[in-house]
Amino acid sequence: MRKRAAVYSSSRRAPLAVPAAPAMPPKEAEASRKPAKRRRRLPWAAAGTALVLLLGLAAWVIGASQRGMQEDYVGAAPPEKQMTAADAYERIRGSVVLVRGLPYDGTEEVEGTVKENTGTGVVIVDDGTILTNLHVVHGSKRVKVVFVDGFEADAEVIGMRPEHDLAVLRAKAVPDDLEPATMRSTNGLRVGDEVIAVGFPFGIGPSASAGVVSGLGREYQSVSGTRVLTNLIQFDAAVNPGNSGGPLVTAEGEVVGIVTGLLNPTEQRVFIGIGFAVPIENAAAAVGLSPF
Repeated sequence: MRKRAAVYSSSRRAPLAVPAAPAMPPKEAEASRKPAKRRRRLPWAAAGTALVLLLGLAAWVIGASQRGMQEDYVGAAPPEKQMTAADAYERIRGSVVLVRGLPYDGTEEVEGTVKENTGTGVVIVDDGTILTNLHVVHGSKRVKVVFVDGFEADAEVIGMRPEHDLAVLRAKAVPDDLEPATMRSTNGLRVGDEVIAVGFPFGIGPSASAGVVSGLGREYQSVSGTRVLTNLIQFDAAVNPGNSGGPLVTAEGEVVGIVTGLLNPTEQRVFIGIGFAVPIENAAAAVGLSPF
């Protein structure tokens, strides 16, 4: 007989019958399945919890850092304001006076136009003590000063320092709210430092001009040509006739010198870029002060 290949049916044969286990009540069956379910989910739940805690800690650290930075920023002192030429002018202007040197004493009759010397002075003591240039009042029979508020008074010369072209005046009356200027030592003054000249150029003012220190320890021949002034501050803030005797101040409005002249090789006597001032130490010595 011909042997036939085995043929497998496409239908599934039913398994052999196995005796069934006794049925469990529904509640007990559910209870028996829950521990297994929890055991299967435990590793993933722990990992998720750890990740949440880690993210929370990172957020807290970053937030604390930012809060600290904000507190430091808010609590920090604001940067100090930079002084300007306008600030310096406002600080010194109440101490600047117009000085008029008159060729008559007021007792004689004067006909026609009388030529008078006009310059600037700066109050350094609140009793009306004023510094100016000697050449502003030299030869005058009467000296008058006009304060910034328009108050006018006679003044007398109480001291002179010809070697520094300095004169000390004392006003016979002063305004009630007169404030003297603040003087500052030239120690530490450097070429390139900002300075402001305040005065009455051509009788106009008080006017301010700003520049820098151009040199130190300079020499200059006086207006009369008879004396050489030494140890001067050279500066480039514009000054003209009438500025003589006025203060040269720092950006903080503190007086470091008394303007004494300008250099011009022509006979025009107008500013071409070089001015000179007597250091305040020499000026203060003329009053008998030793502030430094």
